[in-house]
Amino acid sequence: MYRYCQKCSKATKACICEWISPIRSNVELIILQHPSEEHRPMGTARILSLSLSNSVTFVGEDFSDHNVLNELLAEQDVEHVILYPSDSSIEVKEAVSANKRTRIILLDGTWKKAFKIWQVSKNLQGLKTVHLPKDLKGNYRIRKAPSENSLSTVEAGYYLLNQLEPQNDFNSLLVAFDKMIQFQIDQMPPGVFEKNYLS
Repeated sequence: MYRYCQKCSKATKACICEWISPIRSNVELIILQHPSEEHRPMGTARILSLSLSNSVTFVGEDFSDHNVLNELLAEQDVEHVILYPSDSSIEVKEAVSANKRTRIILLDGTWKKAFKIWQVSKNLQGLKTVHLPKDLKGNYRIRKAPSENSLSTVEAGYYLLNQLEPQNDFNSLLVAFDKMIQFQIDQMPPGVFEKNYLS
């Protein structure tokens, strides 16, 4: 018996595979994951990578010389944008081209870790930065967030895809996310969730 699921990499008891549904999307996702997130029990990027066959995850901090990523960024027939709320970022709908495939880069980590990836990865600096609508609210109930509109990586991916492909159903991403959170809450001793996260 494996201690960790061979597919989702989470502890066997906390395996999320039963909640994952394959989703087809024209938009491609590149997830740049900070090493501190790779084995985090509540990491949500794995939901995206398991659900979307056209997503890819790279782990690291400085991606400047990442050969595979740079090969992808060099593809001329693809519009590359990065979800990062910079001073010059624009709404995601305004950044994509009807004549090119769209590939969106997500930074997976705390705000501090995501900023570090953005700061040191020189190959990201020339990309268009995009942001989501400011009124979105996250549902990461068991992780303290800097503000109520902070989103987990899977929520950010869901809203991006929903904005760009409203004709498709991406709700299974949020279903898997919610079930993963509820499982963790159910493992807590009585009163711990209420005391630490609802107060």
